[in-house]
Amino acid sequence: MQHHSMPYENIYDLIGQTPLVRLKKLSQLTGSDVYGKLESYNPGQSVKDRIVIRMLEAAESDGRLQPGGCVVEATSGNTGFSVAMICAAKGYDCILTVKDTASYDKVQMIEALGAEVVMCDGTLPGDHPDSYYNVAKRIAASTEKGFYLNQNHDLGNAKAHYFTTGPEVWAQTEGRITHFVACASTGGTVSGTGRYLKEQNPDVNVIGVDSCTDVLRTFHETGEFEIDRSKKSKLEGVGKNIIPSNVNFDIIDRFVNVQDDDSAYAALHLAKEEGIFAGYSSGAAMAALEKIALEIPKGSTVVVLFPDSGARYLSKIYDKKWMVKQGFLNGKSTLVEAH
Repeated sequence: MQHHSMPYENIYDLIGQTPLVRLKKLSQLTGSDVYGKLESYNPGQSVKDRIVIRMLEAAESDGRLQPGGCVVEATSGNTGFSVAMICAAKGYDCILTVKDTASYDKVQMIEALGAEVVMCDGTLPGDHPDSYYNVAKRIAASTEKGFYLNQNHDLGNAKAHYFTTGPEVWAQTEGRITHFVACASTGGTVSGTGRYLKEQNPDVNVIGVDSCTDVLRTFHETGEFEIDRSKKSKLEGVGKNIIPSNVNFDIIDRFVNVQDDDSAYAALHLAKEEGIFAGYSSGAAMAALEKIALEIPKGSTVVVLFPDSGARYLSKIYDKKWMVKQGFLNGKSTLVEAH
């Protein structure tokens, strides 16, 4: 148990050392030890705190980020909240470009921390001049002392997980971990943590979770970069329409793609059956684990990373009206219910 006995200097000093908790239902079902890593225990309530503090401090130390500077980033929400929180604490201005698919709650939370939010068309491909990536680049270039964080391609992202998340998971499972499951969005979490775990034990299975758009899984299996424009995912922060530099395909053993509705149901079940109130991408990780659970050898030690809290999705998956509007509440059973 984490005991915060001494006061901390800064809010960002609380980042990391998040708890691991047993998932009782899945552990019973699979005959394995299945644990959730609860990243909502970070001060910014998501896994993204880890990368933002590391990338900002690296930029401070090498002069890319100047005192009185302005940090700019393209984000589906969680990274944005972390950037806004740390910028507020360190005294930087902050401008975030956000896809218009991001939940209203997330945008309000980011603005509460003093950041400026620029809404962008979420349907545009990554290489479009008005995609949220390119809008962020333009703003950073045209702003005095502007600094573009660039979580997709700055390898400080995966490094942060290599130096923090990986060692924590290894220590918390006392080196017994056999499977690590994490969402692959920028690729930093799954690749950085996975790299550390495989250095300790090459047999650790690293499983990346991809959305129904399937870009990363297809690329991993075929080497082809294909975007099926007809496939749109409602998941925030899972799945990509680009291949981020932080995705290390040599580390990831396999990708499991999940549907939007299964991911929503899995999050709802996690809340009702385990008392863990987690976000939509946590639901995606859970749905991926449910999909492959019966292939996992009995007696394994499985860690699934839950990136954020359910509080950011009150107007989405935890809102029955939204679920009905998506056509999700048709009572589809998941693996856990089916048994």
